[in-house]
Amino acid sequence: MTQLIYAIIIGISVGAMSGYLGSIMLTKRMALVGGPLGHLALPGISFALLYNFDVSLGALLFISFGTTIIWLLEKYTKLPVDALSALVFASTMAVSFLFLDRSKTVKALFGDISKLNVKTAVIIAVVSVAIICATKFLIPKMVLISISPSLAQTKKINTNLYQFIFMFCVAITISLGVRIVGGLMTAALVAVPACTARNLCRTLRSYTITSLIAGLLSCAAGVVAFFVTGLPVGPMIIISSTILFLVSLVFKR
Repeated sequence: MTQLIYAIIIGISVGAMSGYLGSIMLTKRMALVGGPLGHLALPGISFALLYNFDVSLGALLFISFGTTIIWLLEKYTKLPVDALSALVFASTMAVSFLFLDRSKTVKALFGDISKLNVKTAVIIAVVSVAIICATKFLIPKMVLISISPSLAQTKKINTNLYQFIFMFCVAITISLGVRIVGGLMTAALVAVPACTARNLCRTLRSYTITSLIAGLLSCAAGVVAFFVTGLPVGPMIIISSTILFLVSLVFKR
C-alpha cells in the first residue's frame, strides 16, 4: 500500500507537470520534441540502472549533454539540425543498448515505479510544482513569442532567455517522465493530454488547466492499472491517456 501511495504521488505530479507544459509545446508545434529527448535519455537511464543511481538524474545529464553536442555540431558543421539530431539520437540509442543489462531493458524502455521511497516522491512532487509555476509564468510570453516575435521584441521580451528557460523546463519534465513511461513514450506523455484538452476547450486558461488535469488523471489511472495487472507502467499510462483522448472526441467542441 505504501508503494502504491508513493507511486500515485509521483504519477500525478509528473502527469500534471507534463500535461501543463505539453499545452505550450502543442501550441508551439513542439509536442514531438519529447520523443527525441526521451531517446537521448536512454544512455543515462542505462548507466543509472547499471550503477544504481537515480534514473531521472542520469536522464537529465544525458539530455543536457546531447542537446549541447547538437548545438556545437550545428555551429561548427553548418549541417541541418534535423540531420544532426538523427545522428546524435541514433548514436545514443546504440550506446545505451551496448551497456544496458538485458534484464533491465523493459524498465529502461517502458518505465518502472515498483521501488520507491518517500524522499523520491517528495522531491519529484516539489520539482513538478516548481515546473508548473514556471510554466504558468512562461505561458503569456511564449504564446506572444509564437504569435508575433517582432511584437515580443517591441515589448522588450528577451526571446532567447525565455526559450532557454522553456527548454530547460522541457528537459526536466522529460527527465522525470522517463521514470514512469521509460525512454520510448515521452512524446505521448506531453502530447496526448494537450490534444485531449484541445478537443474540450476554447480559451487558453481552460485549455492549459484541462491539459494538466488530463495528464494527472491518465498517470494516476496508469499507475493503478500497473499495480492491478503487473504490466509495465509506461504502456498503462499511455493507454489510459489515449482512452481519455478518445472520450474527449465525444464531447469535442
